Order: sequence, then structure tokens, then C-alpha cells
Amino acid sequence: MRQIVLDTETTGLDPHEGHRIIEIGCVEIVARRLTRNNFHQYLQPDREIDAGAIAVHGISNEFLRDKPRFADIAEGLLRYLEGAELIIHNAAFDLGFLDHELGLWREGGPRIVDLCRVTDTLALARERHPGQRNSLDALCKRYEVDNSQRDLHGALLDAEILADVYLAMTGGQVSLSFDAPEQSERPGEAVSVAPLDRSRRPALRVVRASDAELAAHRDRLAAIDKASGGACLWRRIPEGEG
Repeated sequence: MRQIVLDTETTGLDPHEGHRIIEIGCVEIVARRLTRNNFHQYLQPDREIDAGAIAVHGISNEFLRDKPRFADIAEGLLRYLEGAELIIHNAAFDLGFLDHELGLWREGGPRIVDLCRVTDTLALARERHPGQRNSLDALCKRYEVDNSQRDLHGALLDAEILADVYLAMTGGQVSLSFDAPEQSERPGEAVSVAPLDRSRRPALRVVRASDAELAAHRDRLAAIDKASGGACLWRRIPEGEG
């Protein structure tokens, strides 16, 4: 299964008020392993960023002056996303902005849900932890995911953190990191796992019963057989085969 953990940063809260995406960050997971085949792009929104939004993500208008526009990266983004399961925290927000950008890019353009299955980790967290705080920071604390670098929001950083949270929330990594094979950087590529070297295992110690222990065992079975009227099944197994 190919999964993409996705996050965006924007100029404001509502695309219907003319707000635009200014950063897209995607982290790829194949067979519950991070592949490092990520997608990250800052975008020129052709409008000013709200002061409240800058306070959240720290991205300035000046920083974006020379960045490409969404139309310049749309086809590459769709090729990267198509067919994957998208993992998004509060998916309605990001999907609303992505669909709005796709509509501006091409009349009658596709919607994300027509290209990908979407899993909302906020809805998933609310099902698993009803009545509790389920922000990304709260989930990091609950699942012991390091978010110490998250002084400000950032699409790629938040996607990387959400990937760790999602794997922890849905059962953890498939293998321990200190013995994991080299990860693939291409979607869908099989990951080889070295066979176990059984020759390095120590010989198993065999502990046999003593004569006194065997005699006590036989006496115990005889007592059970007598008390059960001859129904002791262990007495019917030839000695040495039990």
C-alpha cells in the first residue's frame, strides 16, 4: 500500500475568500515504511498573506516572491498523489484548498477524492480518544513523538511528524529501526529483508526430569486415574511419547 501524508500552509483560513496555498509538504509511506520519496514546494500565491497566518507558519510575502505558482507544479503534484491513500490531519481544510487550487488551474479539474482515498487522522483520533484533545501536538505527546522542532507550523515538518503519529496510532512500525533494511526511494519497490542467520543462535538447553521426578509423576497420574474411575487420558499415552 502506498500512502502519502500531506499538509499545506496557506495565506489564510478560507479559499472562498481568495486565500491560497503557499506550501505543500508530502511524505511517502510504502508498506508502513518511510521511503524518503517526499514532495515539498513553496508557492507564490499572488496575494498578501494574513498577519495571523504568518504568526502561525512564519512564511513571509518576501520569501515567496520568486517561488513557482500552483499551476507550475500541478501536474507533477497530481502524478505524485494519484492512486495513493492520503493521510491528512483535519482533511477538510487541506482538501478544500487543494480542490480550489485545482479549479483555478483548470476549469473542470479533478477533485482530490476522485484521485485518492483519504484518511483523516483527526477523525481517527476522535474515534480512539473521545473527549480528549486531538491536535497534532496533543497526539505527539500521547504517542511520545518528538515535535521539539515545531516552533512554527511547516507543511513538510508537520507531514513528517504526522507520519510518525499515524504509524504509532495504527500499530507502530513494522520492524525495529536499528535492524531495518535500506529503504526504497521509488514508489512500490519491494523491500528485501535479509534471512535470519540461525547458525548464530546458541544451542538450546534440554532439561530432563530426574528418576525421582518421573516416579512422582507416575504416582500422581495413578491417583488421578483412580479418582476418575480409569478416565485419566495421560495413562493411555505410551511412556516416552507424552
